[in-house]
Amino acid sequence: MPRPRKTLVSLDDTPYYHCVSRCVRRAFLCGEDHQSGRSFEHRRGWIEERLLALSQCFAIDICGYAVMSNHTHLVLFVDSDQALNWSIQEIIERWHGLFSGTLLSQRYLRGDRLSLAEVKCVEADAEQWRERLMSISWFMRCLNEPIARLANTEDNCSGRFWEGRFKCQALLDEAALAACLAYVDLNPVRAGLAETPEASDHTSVQRRIRAITAADEDTPPQPPELMPFVGNPRQDMPKGLAYRLEDYLSLVDWTGRQFREDKRGRIPETLSPILQRLAIDADAWLLLAKGFEVHFNHLVGRPDDMQRACVSRGQCWAHGIGAARRLFSP
Repeated sequence: MPRPRKTLVSLDDTPYYHCVSRCVRRAFLCGEDHQSGRSFEHRRGWIEERLLALSQCFAIDICGYAVMSNHTHLVLFVDSDQALNWSIQEIIERWHGLFSGTLLSQRYLRGDRLSLAEVKCVEADAEQWRERLMSISWFMRCLNEPIARLANTEDNCSGRFWEGRFKCQALLDEAALAACLAYVDLNPVRAGLAETPEASDHTSVQRRIRAITAADEDTPPQPPELMPFVGNPRQDMPKGLAYRLEDYLSLVDWTGRQFREDKRGRIPETLSPILQRLAIDADAWLLLAKGFEVHFNHLVGRPDDMQRACVSRGQCWAHGIGAARRLFSP
């Protein structure tokens, strides 16, 4: 039985979430539909462009993504501190980047004189919009609805394009986050759509590699649209992913090679720095990278983190805690 969305997203447990949206009615986002012979490759661009644009309006950062033939993977970070520090002006400007707002909010931005009652109405609307701009449900709604309309218009039909609910997994700790990022970035390689991460079109790992390749004095080595890698945890930790970018890309490259039957690499005697720090066995890592969604449902993390999340959510048990003991235990 589906769980209420409010029980799946709890910022008290973690700000990181893995979201998956799938198409229905044999609909395609990209590639060629063998039934009709039509190509839908351009729809992947729709998703990627819309996704990166939304991150400029929401208090939600994109850690990773992969646009597949009939589904999308996103790894999101909800920056509640950023949203709580927005002024009324900034909230309205961001909301107007998505919707037209109200007549009062439009007058507020123009600097028109408003009565005290009208100002209070604007402030009440702005507080509601603040909550929505840090909501994963609203983020996914603003991503999926326009794509569905475009696809339905192109297909000359009506009805659902996406499944009614997107799948959401809470990533409770660094180990879960690293495993999920690699799983998402390597989806095209695992599916046989690309041989290497850098050849995986419409993925975050390809965007990161291209940024490194094109970096110079005027261009940063990490794409500004994505949450940056900022190195291992430390006292003065800036906002970002707590891994070194070089270590992560090396790990993803090695993991991707294990998916190819003709190029089986051996388990290295010296583990990747990320796996060493997170105390994940190489064999367990490959199982995670190949079947992240299979092993876990709504909660992902070490056993003690999953148990704490269950207590905070009023659950007695979480699917996948057995897998957590096998894969995340040192």
